[in-house]
Amino acid sequence: MEEERIGLFVDYENLAIGAKDDLGITFDFKPIADALAERGRVVVRRAYADWTSFGVDRQMLTDNHIELIEIPQRRGAVRKNAADIKMAVDAVELAFERDYVTTFVICTGDSDFTPLVNKLRELDKRVIGVGLRASTSKLLPPACDEFLFYENLDGLDLPTPKRKKRSDEEPEAPREAEPLDALVTGTLSGLQRSAGSQVRSSNLKRALIRKDPTFNEADYGFRAFGELLRQLEERKVIELHEEGQAGDPLVSFPVAGTSENPSFAVLQEAVGSLASADRGAPLSGLKNEIRKRQAKFSEKRLGYSSFLQFVKAAAARGYVDYEWDEEQGDYMLTVP
Repeated sequence: MEEERIGLFVDYENLAIGAKDDLGITFDFKPIADALAERGRVVVRRAYADWTSFGVDRQMLTDNHIELIEIPQRRGAVRKNAADIKMAVDAVELAFERDYVTTFVICTGDSDFTPLVNKLRELDKRVIGVGLRASTSKLLPPACDEFLFYENLDGLDLPTPKRKKRSDEEPEAPREAEPLDALVTGTLSGLQRSAGSQVRSSNLKRALIRKDPTFNEADYGFRAFGELLRQLEERKVIELHEEGQAGDPLVSFPVAGTSENPSFAVLQEAVGSLASADRGAPLSGLKNEIRKRQAKFSEKRLGYSSFLQFVKAAAARGYVDYEWDEEQGDYMLTVP
């Protein structure tokens, strides 16, 4: 696989002021440098600012081989707009003049750079954004191929936030596993339908980032994506198969009869209780009946894109029968 060649553009004022105001720290470029080293070779490094305001930071950036682009002193928004325009023009110019640059890293949280990101992607360039969570516009991350929040990067030592003491206060927990299950299984199901049955973990990770450019397994309490997958395998949500490429296992759903049978049986029970001798149970409202028996039921957690697809899978395994009722305008289900 050919190595990614990266062009780095830093809206330094946005990051430096954000790090100070939002995190209470002095901006350090090394966590970004380490994250980019894992993704390819950085061939262009430029940072834009009025450097008279960041005299102490200049040496740190120079030590990281970053070219400092001076924005002449102007007041307020005029100076900020000048920096934004210069950075956008330079990035587009590089895209045209240096075909070998395959990935652009735009370090900012400013939504004004969204058109630049869109243009670079039109030019078939991969775009990675970097910004601080509190000061990043909601418009920017979805426009990128991948978006890294600065405070999530490895090697960053964040101060413990000061909070008022409360007797019932508990530490912040990682994001819940249920949405993670649905996200992974839904993505895996879609990949299997579009790309065939063989899906490798690297392909799954790329698809998750395409769905949500801010996706990061660390938000769920995992140190690596492989650790996340192994935890899902232990809970029989997925299966991993070490075949072919070392460290990049095939990912699939458990064979029929492992994790999905309980939900099929609950569906069968719900249909049996609602259906009468001369009339089946309508599909609408059936999902709520299942949740009365299995509170955390989600067809997406099992890899199905819709409840109807889940019902069809149950029918294929002999748990229920279904047919369209023109008079009712709904599918009617019965127990065989």
